[in-house]
Amino acid sequence: MTQQPIAHGKVREIYANGAQELILVASDRISAYDVIMPTAIPDKGRVLTAMSRFWFSLTDDLVANHVLGMTPDALPEEFRTDEFAGRTMRVRRLEMINLECVARGYLAGSGWREYQETGMVVGHRLPAGLRLGDRLPEPIFTPATKATSGHDENITREHAAAQFGTELVAELEALTLAIYTRAHATSAEAGIILADTKFEFGRDPNGTIVLGDEVLTPDSSRFWPHDTWAPGTNPASYDKQYVRDWLDASGWDHTPPGPELPEEVVTGTRERYIQAYERITGHTFDDYLEEMHVGAQL
Repeated sequence: MTQQPIAHGKVREIYANGAQELILVASDRISAYDVIMPTAIPDKGRVLTAMSRFWFSLTDDLVANHVLGMTPDALPEEFRTDEFAGRTMRVRRLEMINLECVARGYLAGSGWREYQETGMVVGHRLPAGLRLGDRLPEPIFTPATKATSGHDENITREHAAAQFGTELVAELEALTLAIYTRAHATSAEAGIILADTKFEFGRDPNGTIVLGDEVLTPDSSRFWPHDTWAPGTNPASYDKQYVRDWLDASGWDHTPPGPELPEEVVTGTRERYIQAYERITGHTFDDYLEEMHVGAQL
């Protein structure tokens, strides 16, 4: 019997593995507008884990990360079951910094809404006349904190510096933009636009800043196919914007509980997540499942 998790997230369960390590398990739950939907997306947690593995490896020269192992033989024995296969990471325990580090390279989401009203995005003055989906003159750092309601609350760099310290925020901004810039270039090679993304960082016992949580997944990023990107229109996406768009059209008022998702939305979301993984990494999702012994006798 697997031990009980020490924490539940919207998507993940977190287990202790001794005093210095954690086990992160990505479920197939999907959330939108900070509400967990009652309908799961099959294999979603495995796609998130596969994507994170790719990006952690590709950025480990820019910043240390918390990953210790993901394959079944790297996990404690009780997690070497099909239930956990492909969706589980063994990681270092960090002292997390309670600041979401957001990089935006294009005008979308809450940034677009704010820009329409003020011409700014979280403290950044932008040129006049930009359209929905336009590329920004340069990527910007727009941090966010968790408000008491549990929603992410955008704050300016100045407010972040006042709360967390100027030196730390400057270091987090530099890391955020460096990772985004590399990931944007890598995605572009696959014909995909990385419009924006968010990272979470922590400190190890030596005080070193370490990249944690998940990284550059369809849950934490906006991925758009370049061949259908047309500024001035709502871009097609490989991320959960597809779910948000259906929810908005359904008339749901963004308060719990969320509605059941129809089969076409479930299937379409799964396909988009897998397409993002396969196009960006150049590997098939089936190969990942085989490597992680999903469905095999472990």
